[in-house]
Amino acid sequence: MPRLVLLFFLLTGLLSGCADNSELASPESGDELVVVTRNTPTTYYFEGDRASGFDYALIRQFAREHNLSLRIKVAFSLPEVFDMIASGQAHLAAAGLSQSAERDARFLASEPYLEQQPLVVYKSGAQRPKTLRDLVDRDIVIVAGSVHAQVLMRLREDYPELSWREVHAADSLELMQLITEEKAELAVVDSIEFSVQQPLFPRVVAAMEIGTPTPIVWYLPQSTTATQFLETVNGFITDAGESGFIAQLRRQHFGRYENVSRVGSLTFQRKIQSDLPAWRTLLETVADEYQMDWRLLAAIAYQESHWNPTAHSRTGVEGMMMLTRATASEMGVADRTDAGQSLRGGARFFKNLLRRLPSDIEEPHRTSMALAAYNIGLGHLEDARVLTERAGGNPHFWQDVRTHLPKLQNPDFFPITKFGFAEGQTAVTYVDNIRHYEGMLSLQNLPHSRISPPIVLDDLLPEYLQKTHSPIL
Repeated sequence: MPRLVLLFFLLTGLLSGCADNSELASPESGDELVVVTRNTPTTYYFEGDRASGFDYALIRQFAREHNLSLRIKVAFSLPEVFDMIASGQAHLAAAGLSQSAERDARFLASEPYLEQQPLVVYKSGAQRPKTLRDLVDRDIVIVAGSVHAQVLMRLREDYPELSWREVHAADSLELMQLITEEKAELAVVDSIEFSVQQPLFPRVVAAMEIGTPTPIVWYLPQSTTATQFLETVNGFITDAGESGFIAQLRRQHFGRYENVSRVGSLTFQRKIQSDLPAWRTLLETVADEYQMDWRLLAAIAYQESHWNPTAHSRTGVEGMMMLTRATASEMGVADRTDAGQSLRGGARFFKNLLRRLPSDIEEPHRTSMALAAYNIGLGHLEDARVLTERAGGNPHFWQDVRTHLPKLQNPDFFPITKFGFAEGQTAVTYVDNIRHYEGMLSLQNLPHSRISPPIVLDDLLPEYLQKTHSPIL
């Protein structure tokens, strides 16, 4: 009997905790800000042990500016996001949420901070839908709880035979997988998610736009305290937009690398499966020795040699990291064709460049500039930074420097540079490719390594307790 009494108190305590729908008070300076989001490449995910994602970066900045400690809760579907807000489990939802009239009727919407367009996507080589009528009698999938159901319902008014399936998922990653595996013909996804996820599924391509662009907002519960807090949220979003912070985050997280082709992505995807397993342990070991992310080291090595330890060029560079004889000697590399020596020499050289950059250049700009210097040298990079500043750009911001690097191959600018001619456009492409490959490696396992769903309470209870809603005394 004492055991059952103890179990009763434990059970009722757990249940009362789960059923607590009390409203969260608006956080003030020094308080905790509780945010619900989704584990997706566009919102919140982990690069190694570092949290990343556009919405995470934006909400983290909001918390910092208002002296709030940030606690992230992860929902595993769109309906769960809104259930968690409605039940008082979070102050707001920052999860790449499209605004809709149906959602606005239940929750408070912030000022928009992005916009996205619904797209119909299909597998390259399959039958492409060219008109809305072509969507009829096709196997279409959408994310359950998304605004795409409403878009399709409006289309159904003109095409009554239009039908679709809803997939219970956090975002469109699963849909892209279904298309790739030919378990669905078409999917409706948002343009931002598609732009980020397509490198993982390079055979999935866009067929057409449907509906109209939709604003992306944060949602808050409908309550007195939330209404007051909304003013603070909207003030932050407005300021972040006017200051260029949101545009900077968008370039960082959603920017398409214009020099990277879909064919290049597809080739890299194949190499990840065929060649990378043989080198991954060595890459991880060397990266750990030099306190680098192994994905960045792998991306540099792929850009240099396609992970070929015996690669060489007419200019005399050689090995996995394509080192010159002079650099190899300086870095203590005796055999450039030895993969371990080459990777260590290249990693040491890159870290030296990283350290030699001005101390006030912050990440992620610092790494991008060090990569450019790996390709054309620190002197030419400094010339590009000077040209950037003279043109009114920010020499500490990679996107600005990137714009002016091609000037290094323009004779008109030779007189005002210290180091003269350099293949600046090649350096831009070099950095674009590496950053693209690094991103692909970071996101590669996300479809298979989602943050685990919470444990279901019933799984922890004896079988006979699972069969009744009444406490047993």
